[in-house]
Amino acid sequence: MVQTQTHSRNHLSRLLGAAFLIQAFTSLISGALFLNPLVDPENIKATMLEVGSHAGLVHASLLGDTVTAIGIVWLAAMLYTVAGQANKGWALTALGLYILEAGILIVSKIAAFVLLEISQEYAATGDPTLERLAALALAAKDFAYRLHIIPFGIGAIIFYYLLLKSNVVPRWLSLWGLTTVPLVLFGAIWITSGAFLPPALLALALPYVPFEFFAGIYLLVKGFQLQPGRD
Repeated sequence: MVQTQTHSRNHLSRLLGAAFLIQAFTSLISGALFLNPLVDPENIKATMLEVGSHAGLVHASLLGDTVTAIGIVWLAAMLYTVAGQANKGWALTALGLYILEAGILIVSKIAAFVLLEISQEYAATGDPTLERLAALALAAKDFAYRLHIIPFGIGAIIFYYLLLKSNVVPRWLSLWGLTTVPLVLFGAIWITSGAFLPPALLALALPYVPFEFFAGIYLLVKGFQLQPGRD
């Protein structure tokens, strides 16, 4: 019986670790490597020509963020399973927020697809009236992408607090996420409101960046704590 429970815990920890890593990697790759290099925020014409001539990269970004959205839901389900033992009501709330995050992310990709269609038309015709439409599509994509971080931030605070209470991972790991993700949430709210975010404030979010990668690797290698409450 004990051996079965241990095997179940190890399996669950590996699933949660894998969910952290897949979500983190796909999110980084789809944006940083595929779509973002094509965008020049100061030159919509250059952006349209780049996007229109690199449809494959745009489609790869769309696919990558679709996988990311699926990964977000999977991660939320795993976190709910693990952290829900501390408080199922709050865990269900966080689960809903993560699902909302995934939905908004998909909406941002719809705007990216619209940008691709407009850009390809512009590359073929050079019609200057398409520049305004492209600028609007790009703005919609960026706004939706920033917006999806807000439900993530709130949901992550809840999940990491519940992980802290449940003692299934070391206290320092839960505190790392719990103390750094509010800075990401603050930055997302600040930017979404239309305010300029100084680089110094943007740097405050950096301590969270490696968290999901590290948490995923830790859970895959170490698993859950065998003795709750001890590091």
